[in-house]
Amino acid sequence: MAVVGLVLAAGRSTRMGRPKQLADLGGRPLLEHVLAALEAAPLDRVVVALGAHAGTILERVDLHGAEPLVVEGFGAGMGHVLSRASSALGEPEAVVVCLGDQPLVSAAVVAELVTAWRAGAGPVVTAAYSGRHGNPRLFDRTVLTELAGLGGDTGARELLAAHPEWVTAVEVGAIGDDADVDDEEGLARVVARYAAGRGADLPQGARPLPQGARPAR
Repeated sequence: MAVVGLVLAAGRSTRMGRPKQLADLGGRPLLEHVLAALEAAPLDRVVVALGAHAGTILERVDLHGAEPLVVEGFGAGMGHVLSRASSALGEPEAVVVCLGDQPLVSAAVVAELVTAWRAGAGPVVTAAYSGRHGNPRLFDRTVLTELAGLGGDTGARELLAAHPEWVTAVEVGAIGDDADVDDEEGLARVVARYAAGRGADLPQGARPLPQGARPAR
């Protein structure tokens, strides 16, 4: 069953004031950490949705095998980007939606979602951080039409709030909302946690895999 990883990285980074996709984390662009994790995850294909700064990102970021997709009208918001990007994926069995500004989310976290889905969870499987639902999220093919109908800047939040019966949560650790980068303060927080032993304060499931390691498919 084909599972596609979709990374949302099309934003303008207005709160950051510079392209956060290119912010330095451990000597590599922030977005590259996300793509490297997905390369090591049990996924059949990875697509990265780009918009603002797409040309510069493509020049400076190693995509680790991900396919770039430049989304027209990306300024309309995350919901629009998710709609357009998910519609362009063909007919996968499931899509794992990841955010391009969460570099501490590891391949192991994605693997947990895929494993739960293959065992019958869903049609939506969401990561939970100490009980709080967050990204990444896996969407079964049976709900991809709903994703294609999204718009605006709320992503899938309102859709899932309207259908809580769809959602299975998988506890993956405690990195929570402080693991994403919205501004310089958020970047400094993530840099500090990364520097402290590449997430040594995180539970095992949230730690990056060793370089080159790939979980079993």
